[in-house]
Amino acid sequence: MRRHADALSLPHAPAGMPAAPRSDWGTLRRLLPYLWQYRWRVGVALAFLLAAKVANVSVPLLLKSLVDALAFKPGEPAAILVVPVALLVAYGGLRLSTTLFTELRELIFAKATEGTARSISLQVFRHLHALSLRFHLERQTGGMTRDIERGTRAVHSLISYSLYSIFPTLIEVAMVLTLLAVKFDAWFAWITIAALVLYVSFTISVTEWRTQFRREMNDIDSAAHSRAIDALLNYETVKYFNNEDFEARRYDENLEKLRRASLKSQSTLSLLNTGQQLIIAVALVAMLWRATEGVVAGRMTLGDLVMVNAFMIQLYIPLNFLGVIYREIKQSLTDLDKMFTLLDRNREVDDLPGAQPLQVGRSEVRFEHVSFAYDPARPILHDVSFVIPPGKTVAVVGPSGAGKSTLARLLYRFYDIGAGTISIDGQELRSVTQASLRAAIGIVPQDTVLFNDTVEYNIAYGRPGASREEVVGAARAAHIHDFIAATPKGYDTMVGERGLKLSGGEKQRVAIARTLLKNPPILIFDEATSALDSANERAIQAELRSVSQGKTALVIAHRLSTVVDAHEIVVLEAGRVVERGPHAELLARDGPYARMWRLQQSGHGTD
Repeated sequence: MRRHADALSLPHAPAGMPAAPRSDWGTLRRLLPYLWQYRWRVGVALAFLLAAKVANVSVPLLLKSLVDALAFKPGEPAAILVVPVALLVAYGGLRLSTTLFTELRELIFAKATEGTARSISLQVFRHLHALSLRFHLERQTGGMTRDIERGTRAVHSLISYSLYSIFPTLIEVAMVLTLLAVKFDAWFAWITIAALVLYVSFTISVTEWRTQFRREMNDIDSAAHSRAIDALLNYETVKYFNNEDFEARRYDENLEKLRRASLKSQSTLSLLNTGQQLIIAVALVAMLWRATEGVVAGRMTLGDLVMVNAFMIQLYIPLNFLGVIYREIKQSLTDLDKMFTLLDRNREVDDLPGAQPLQVGRSEVRFEHVSFAYDPARPILHDVSFVIPPGKTVAVVGPSGAGKSTLARLLYRFYDIGAGTISIDGQELRSVTQASLRAAIGIVPQDTVLFNDTVEYNIAYGRPGASREEVVGAARAAHIHDFIAATPKGYDTMVGERGLKLSGGEKQRVAIARTLLKNPPILIFDEATSALDSANERAIQAELRSVSQGKTALVIAHRLSTVVDAHEIVVLEAGRVVERGPHAELLARDGPYARMWRLQQSGHGTD
């Protein structure tokens, strides 16, 4: 627990706290620039869409001609044999054209849809890695991954529904209304328009009302997912304390909330569906009554009646789905807004405009009058100053919570300091790019978390693209090669989630090998050998001393026996430097360091 002791009280709102949602148009405006790069594909797709709708609207017109052609006069059999066959062939051609143009539209536009989803997902992924350590200490991984997953799906849904459903339906409605008004009388158009206005108004108003229930359901779903992921990631802790039932109850509480929210959402959905079907049914009856009256009065033919009926069925089938589509679009906008909210998270630590790459020469590191606090009400470091000379090793020791690990985080620029300066070769950290800074530093942390991949992958992560020989060389230097070679799959052995298949000492040695492979000019060892037994600790300490030759090294230690060879030892207490000097000199002073040394040597100190 020591490594988080400095970060218990944080001033910012939790990462999972929902932000105020932006308007639907605002979300769409954020999406459009991603689509704009595929604008020519959008144009071609819309052309195919228009061709498909023209073919689709022509089908009822052809049916009218076919029915009217069958109303032949006796004694004209030739017309019966020739005209319907031609019309039937044309009917088949129109149906085929509708499908052909639709498939071409989807084929052309698929690249735009997938490309847009890929661009947004990649941008979110990169942005999350650019956010500060504070954000990642506060986040709920399960809920955040759900937000990203739903947001990516929302991109597909919004593009597909708008281009494949709403826009085509609007084109078809315009065509049908024009034909009905021009070919017959305005009543057909007015009935259709009235039904459309009523249908759309009812759908929008009810959907807006029930969106709150769907949003609540998503929030509860994310919370349940986060709780389940958290319990599974901490499987061993759950087992240690026999808390399987406790975790199941906590998870079930969320599932019960989700069940109630889902039932509420479903009941409002049933209300919406019933109202939509009532509007459609009334409109269909009114249209057919008007058409039937026209046939009886002789103003319309039987073919006209069939055509009107076909138009209405053709129109109201997609219109019926329009209600479902609108609901999905509203939900997709909500999901996409959540993903854009992640993109809007402020980068607490960002490169300054015009920041230059770090130019590493002698690798001198300076902390000058550094003060820092995670929470303004609880300062961690107070006016800390020390220098790590080029090629030398400086150790920082002190009790838990003194701010030792905070120094490593500040050197990596996971946080920006409140006062003072930290510089490398005279270049203040905030004036250089973070990428170049971190490329120059290697760290072996106290608690090593590995990727769920092979041993080779985890060691090679220090320098992606390294050869097997280089990986083996780093493993030998970290004294882990013999262990790896003794496993059935060798370097292809999977380490499990977070490296749980390896012991603490094995994980630590993988971390050391990874850093050795990176081979940076500046090294940080944060309790690098804390998980090792005495024999391995002595062997690796000797190797680390050898590796550190000629490199600038910051060693953070609890166990004083590991830092006796450091060129200088800095003693921190309550975030202040209380002593500094070589091991022998500090013992001679008989101050805080000497007291800590005697406690550890007597076996009563913390190691």
